[in-house]
Amino acid sequence: MKLLKTTLLLAALCPYVMAAADPQPEIKSETLLRTSSAWNDVHYEPYSKGAPQLSILRITIPPHSTMKWHTHPMPNAAYIISGELTVEEPGGNRKRHFVAGQVVPETVNTLHRGVTGDQGVVLIVFYAGVQGMPLAEIKQ
Repeated sequence: MKLLKTTLLLAALCPYVMAAADPQPEIKSETLLRTSSAWNDVHYEPYSKGAPQLSILRITIPPHSTMKWHTHPMPNAAYIISGELTVEEPGGNRKRHFVAGQVVPETVNTLHRGVTGDQGVVLIVFYAGVQGMPLAEIKQ
């Protein structure tokens, strides 16, 4: 009976002993962005109801490019992998310059465009929309 109790105790402790012998790598987490407003300081509002759809795009824009004026119907954020990007609203009153390693909290339903300089830009863009919602709408 004593042997059975000892065996059960060892079996119960076995996962803990194995975990201690094989330590997990240290996991690091860094918050790159937590915001309730866009780059132009406009606060995000509730948006369309429906089945959520997340989209993640890798976008490459060549040097000396000016994107078309556009809007986004949902919150989204772009992480700049490389290069530089200036985001501006019509009239040039509001604009902001971003570089590699920064995050751009995009505007919602506000006309804007991106402009690259001597370097192109590579972005990873995260869109939090709903099924059937376009990621952007080009304005003429």
